[in-house]
Amino acid sequence: MSSIAEPYMPQPVFSVDEGASRSIPRVLISPYRYIQGDGVLDHLGRYLSIIPSKRTAVLISERGQQRDGARLSKSLSTARIESVMVTFEGECSYEEIDRVIDVLKAEASPVDCLVAVGGGKCVDTGKSIAYRLGIPVVICPSLASNDAPCSALSVIYAADGAFKAFEFFPINPALVVVDTGIIAQAPVRYLVAGMGDAMATWYEARTCLQSPRGRSVIGARPTLAASALAELCANTLFEHGVAAVEAVKNRQVNDALEGVVEANTLLSGVGFESGGITVAHSITQGLTMVHTVHQNYLHGEMVAIGLVAQLVLEEKIHDARKVAKFFAKVGLPIHLRQIGLSPDHKSQLDEVMEAAMTMMLPFVRNEPFDIDAQMLLDAVLQSHEFGLQVEQSLGNEAYRAIHG
Repeated sequence: MSSIAEPYMPQPVFSVDEGASRSIPRVLISPYRYIQGDGVLDHLGRYLSIIPSKRTAVLISERGQQRDGARLSKSLSTARIESVMVTFEGECSYEEIDRVIDVLKAEASPVDCLVAVGGGKCVDTGKSIAYRLGIPVVICPSLASNDAPCSALSVIYAADGAFKAFEFFPINPALVVVDTGIIAQAPVRYLVAGMGDAMATWYEARTCLQSPRGRSVIGARPTLAASALAELCANTLFEHGVAAVEAVKNRQVNDALEGVVEANTLLSGVGFESGGITVAHSITQGLTMVHTVHQNYLHGEMVAIGLVAQLVLEEKIHDARKVAKFFAKVGLPIHLRQIGLSPDHKSQLDEVMEAAMTMMLPFVRNEPFDIDAQMLLDAVLQSHEFGLQVEQSLGNEAYRAIHG
């Protein structure tokens, strides 16, 4: 495991005294700057003048280098910024974090900024590396598949891909630069998965705001601003989600895609971190314990299953039906069979619920009532039947178009 002298944890900073609710402040955190548009990656060097940076490390996969390496190098050199490219090898693990740090420390001159270009695991790795080196991090997501880019946390996995830990950081990224031209070229599955992750933001934030014991990810009370952003996130998806899917299928950038990318990335990123998470993401982390699910399904696809279960658990049936219908229209899973499980997989489901209750206990407690593993299991099984009914009504064409 990579060593940090004192890992940062936000809860002791904001949750001064859990015994006195008056001492828990409302806190909003966000990236310093958010920049989104078609072709913005070509101007990265100019944006780095905000930091400012003179020598930047770029963490990017081999495939990403083939796609964007030349334009990145040109943009940085035009801005008179020296750069060193480091290949990301695929997993956000302590081993990968240490490897990249060793590469950068072996450079003749130190870097003063780290740019992470890629998917969720690449950007989370970049945040962890920048924290250890004491330099600002700039996030350039190549996918809109989750809300990681704007947050001040990373999800760390073992070398074999199993969940290992969360890492929190004192500050959010200095810049988040989202090139929607790149997003439009990615497989549509990633955008759709991002909608599953983003949709949960509003319903989890709503629960945290309404529950007296609700806390955000950083241990504070949710702000009205974060909750409003989270609600806007869901409304944007409902209004533009289907059209955004069509835009990516046609590799076009339009207003619908711009709106959904902002919802998936900025609105969801600020909304979940400052608004709070609860059962939907707890079940999601439990699902990562099932190897076949973790290896074959994206984070947002698992969140979709968790969110419908959360709404059933909360007896918000109208919302559960609305969300499940939307998920069916864009191609997200709405029942267990669509992620390779079934109610008959009792031992696996028991493992999922146990993991959800142990790894994510502080977030489960954001619900206004006490929950145990059996209650979670019952909700998942009920939502499975609920999802089957929605599928029978609307069909599964969108899901099959993505998953075959």
